[in-house]
Amino acid sequence: MSTKVAVIGSGNIGTDLMIKILRLSESLEIAAMAGIDPASDGLARARRLKVATTHEGVEGLVALDEFADVEIVFDATSAGAHRHHEEILRPLGRTLVDLTPAALGPYVVPPVNGDAHLDAPNVNMVTCGGQATIPVVAAVNAVTPVHYGEIVASIASRSAGPGTRANIDEFTETTSSAVEQVGGARKGKAIIVLNPAEPPLIMRDTVHCLVSDCATEAVTASVEDMVGRVQAYVPGYRLKQRVQFERVRADDPLRTLAPGAGEALKVSVFLEVEGAAHYLPAYAGNLDIMTSAALRTAERMAAHQTTEVAAR
Repeated sequence: MSTKVAVIGSGNIGTDLMIKILRLSESLEIAAMAGIDPASDGLARARRLKVATTHEGVEGLVALDEFADVEIVFDATSAGAHRHHEEILRPLGRTLVDLTPAALGPYVVPPVNGDAHLDAPNVNMVTCGGQATIPVVAAVNAVTPVHYGEIVASIASRSAGPGTRANIDEFTETTSSAVEQVGGARKGKAIIVLNPAEPPLIMRDTVHCLVSDCATEAVTASVEDMVGRVQAYVPGYRLKQRVQFERVRADDPLRTLAPGAGEALKVSVFLEVEGAAHYLPAYAGNLDIMTSAALRTAERMAAHQTTEVAAR
């Protein structure tokens, strides 16, 4: 039996997520989409696809007849809006999958800790940069402690909508925190670059990890294995070149980020994320990896809830 879900947000991310649920998911059934712009393309597409809609936001969603059967709600709006949505939906017993940087619930990155918060009432999908890079930080950390992890996410300016632009500060703060809490780095830093190039460039991500001297072959194998795990739900996720290693000299200022590390190495990983183009252009891999991660997370949560009900 399918788990009924709803999407709040009729912009690019919410619309792509709706289409992914309809096309790809065998365990989720989309019951409704809520937005605030009655003329949005997302709501128009939802209506054509026979999905119940409202342009009155979360209040309108709760008022829909279809909402009674909804168990999971995806929030694809903004960090500020999500706080309001949680105030309304949590008392109603709905599980929230948050695609904004609000970070009210625990961070979830599917191949790293996808099974850790299956009972949480609100989970946070970090950010597009986080979903692309934190698996790599975790893969390095699985072999050797990461003293410092820095990620740089470069996305096409065209793929950065008003929600992304309004949440730049939250992006850097949330991603940096998740690099530490989920990726395992002792200290994390995140940078986002909006690339105005025309034609738009595919999302690129760079991960730098400062580690103690270690077996480089083991680190490479761990990273390559993790890339394969992400590719299981984001086929356009790939390494651009082999994992790079650089020995850090004793007088290099980088050593201040790893006090007491002894011999130190800088590990650099270069990634590209091409979108599946279900609704968004292929260059918008930043949005595609968010919706793909959210879908994977909700499917796991739904399966867990179904198993618990069956065991009672």
